Amino acid sequence: MKMKKLAIAYISILLLCSGSNFKKDDRLYEMRVYYAEQGKLENLLARFRNHTTKLFKKHGMTNEGYWLPIDNKDNKLVYVLSYPNREIREQAWKNFIADPQWKQVQQESEKDGKLISKIEALFLKTTDFSPTKIKKKGQKGRVFELRTYKATPNNLENLLARFRNHTCKLFEKYGMTNLWYWTFTEKEQGSDVMLMYILAHPSKEAGLKAFDGFRQDPEWIQVRKASEEKAGGSLTVSVISEYMIPTDFSPIK
Repeated sequence: MKMKKLAIAYISILLLCSGSNFKKDDRLYEMRVYYAEQGKLENLLARFRNHTTKLFKKHGMTNEGYWLPIDNKDNKLVYVLSYPNREIREQAWKNFIADPQWKQVQQESEKDGKLISKIEALFLKTTDFSPTKIKKKGQKGRVFELRTYKATPNNLENLLARFRNHTCKLFEKYGMTNLWYWTFTEKEQGSDVMLMYILAHPSKEAGLKAFDGFRQDPEWIQVRKASEEKAGGSLTVSVISEYMIPTDFSPIK
């Protein structure tokens, strides 16, 4: 009987340890896009580098990544924060905005005019196939690709299944690094139709070449055909790709 109990306990520990490797990431993610005023992008970056990121951390926000589009015609800064949940997010931002240090930094940085013309915020949650461990440091000079998919009506689950069962593995086959995969939490932002994810590539040229190979892969052609026949048509309305480079203060590079 004693041996049996020890065996059960041992198996339980193994299962617990095994399960922890696949624990779902249930944090709330927020992608924020800042459009800098003309000629003010460097000032905005300096404020983040020297002050903002540290204040975010002070108030319990996790800095996940900061990027600039390679083709940055709109003077954008794209960044991602994460929080344990939405309630903590709301309180963290209230505390940040009320922080005397932030008020002083904001006032001093905007003495010659405001730095930001527009802010967009998207609220996200990871999919069940999103990697749970993100490698923050990769090959020097690697670039990141932000891809946004809008699914055809009632086909988001079919699209997710295709990624879960096939697409992610095929990306790896062609040297792409899977990072975050998200769906949206808010109905008005597209929680029923939108998928957003980030890949890493050694370079933009390598990313474009990898996708050329992926699209011609016989397995992908077969998978795509089967998934679209099952759904009665295309699974996507649109796909938007944007290549980005990390800022010098980004935790992920």
